[in-house]
Amino acid sequence: MCGLAGIFDTKTRGDIDRGLLQRMSQAQLHRGPDEAGIHQEPGIGLAHRRLSIIDLSSGQQPLFNEDRTVVVVYNGEIYNFADLAKELMALGHQFRTHCDTEVIVHAWEEWGEACVNHFRGMFAFALWDRNRETLFIARDRLGIKPLYYSLLQNGQLIFGSELKALMQHPQLQRVLDERAVEEYFALGYVPDPRSIFRNTRKLRPGHTLTLRRGQTSLNQRQYWDVSFDLQTPPPDREDAAMELVERLREAVRIRLIAEVPLGAFLSGGVDSSSVVAMMAQVSPEPVNTCSIGFAEAVYNEADYAAAVAEKFGCRHSVDTVDPGDHSLLDLMAGIYDEPFADSSCMPTYRVCELAKRNVTVVLSGDGGDENLAGYRRYGQHLDDLAVKARLPGTVRRILGAAGRCYPEAVGLPRVLQRRQGLISMAHDPVESFCEINSVIKHDLRQSLYSRSFVRRLQGYKAVEVFRTLAAQAPTDEALSLAQYLDLKAYLPGDILTKVDRASMAHSLEVRVPLLDHELVEWISTLPVAFKRRGGEGKYLLKKAMEPWLPNNILYRPKQGFAVPLANWFRGPLRERLRATLDSEALADADVFDRRRLLRLFDQHEKGQRDWSAPLWSIHMFDAFLQRERNS
Repeated sequence: MCGLAGIFDTKTRGDIDRGLLQRMSQAQLHRGPDEAGIHQEPGIGLAHRRLSIIDLSSGQQPLFNEDRTVVVVYNGEIYNFADLAKELMALGHQFRTHCDTEVIVHAWEEWGEACVNHFRGMFAFALWDRNRETLFIARDRLGIKPLYYSLLQNGQLIFGSELKALMQHPQLQRVLDERAVEEYFALGYVPDPRSIFRNTRKLRPGHTLTLRRGQTSLNQRQYWDVSFDLQTPPPDREDAAMELVERLREAVRIRLIAEVPLGAFLSGGVDSSSVVAMMAQVSPEPVNTCSIGFAEAVYNEADYAAAVAEKFGCRHSVDTVDPGDHSLLDLMAGIYDEPFADSSCMPTYRVCELAKRNVTVVLSGDGGDENLAGYRRYGQHLDDLAVKARLPGTVRRILGAAGRCYPEAVGLPRVLQRRQGLISMAHDPVESFCEINSVIKHDLRQSLYSRSFVRRLQGYKAVEVFRTLAAQAPTDEALSLAQYLDLKAYLPGDILTKVDRASMAHSLEVRVPLLDHELVEWISTLPVAFKRRGGEGKYLLKKAMEPWLPNNILYRPKQGFAVPLANWFRGPLRERLRATLDSEALADADVFDRRRLLRLFDQHEKGQRDWSAPLWSIHMFDAFLQRERNS
């Protein structure tokens, strides 16, 4: 992987501050410690940090076309670059390297903005065409690689792989976006296209941005979306299972190209075990695998990972993490730049640290839950919708009101015994799914917010993120719509962000074969019964992998990558959390009513309620504020 940064003056052809470019680049040193490069010409400056993976001797960036009128800085991997290079050479283009970066400049020359349609892989890049005086920026279809940008008041567009690069610019306005704050406390992350700062954005997955000199309006275009157009007639289940294996095997195979040591994350779950099984089939060498074990059995999957590693003859490494290890807390705010409340970022950081001891590239199993409906919350969502479908609207509204009045309900169907289940009876499907995904439910957020912050929000609710996505979704089928919302929000905003920053902190590249866009497209066309059946998620993948993986891997309950927050906040982190609620930075942000936060803390400390997830999100928000204050 790599890190890119740049400055484009939309108004003049003045000099770009080279020292500033260097600072933007240096802020991302961890993304590319091997080499650095800068290109400047009137009104444009591009910077690059390189983590060398392919063509170690001649893949330096910024990289140019033959006459040096087109230049690119790029973060990612284009797995079909060899075939593209042959096609472009047949069209008359001349190549001087054997790296995937060079296909970008020639593809731009040949196909213009449509070049992205030809790329298969993960990428974020910025390309400058001197003859057209055009800056072209693109992000891969699923959002595996990040890209931030901001159009400053002086007419400069600044951009980079991480927010910390943009934060080097003295004119970046670091004003909190209240709507981003509301979205963060609902979802635990700031979803695309917002960032935590009001005038800074993330380029959406599957989008490009084009800007020509003299223009101040950013031309953004969506070039890809997942279709969910069902195959007609539907495929036979056994045929689909065989095709899934072949497609996954090919997605893995093309991700094994590297001139550095390569391995895989192996948790012992279905997705990572399936990836390792395919790697073992196509790799001529034993697969390097690594796992994190936990000292407490409730969190530990190490034995399952070890069994898979032994089955496929892997060179396996495992490291045990103490569930009481909270030493990474202070580090996380600096790694993620924005508030980020997924506590599994800490064990993710540890497994990346372990992997880097032996390899530079790893394959992961991320994406299987979104693609093949593996999350338990899908079942909860479908159960809720089934109950609602049997109730008249008036009854649902009464139940919703009752849920807000009473903490618990008994003598009702199990789905209605949850207070939140009652409240959700009055919600439409999109709002229900948003609430299921929420770290802090809407009613609780409203009760915790200060009056001033509620006024500043002007009625805005985080559910609008999902409503906007649902309005453009190509499907209204309940499970497919839920998957679509996760693919567009949770996957890039949480899962891929978590892995990108944790891996890049160790200069480790992570490749995700289950998010190969051709595989994603094909899976979306399968009947929903192939994805979830009888309460079993990832049904087709599990059936397809039965010849390779034992049932205790395929059909055991999903564990996740958790840390014991509830115990931390009643034990070793109690005083730290209490100090957070008294934080001057948190008070100055004026987001919360402090008395209500203290009530939350008191209920959690006494064991009356488990408020660990909301308290963690508040703690990480304060960590961000403290870092901002001290920067």
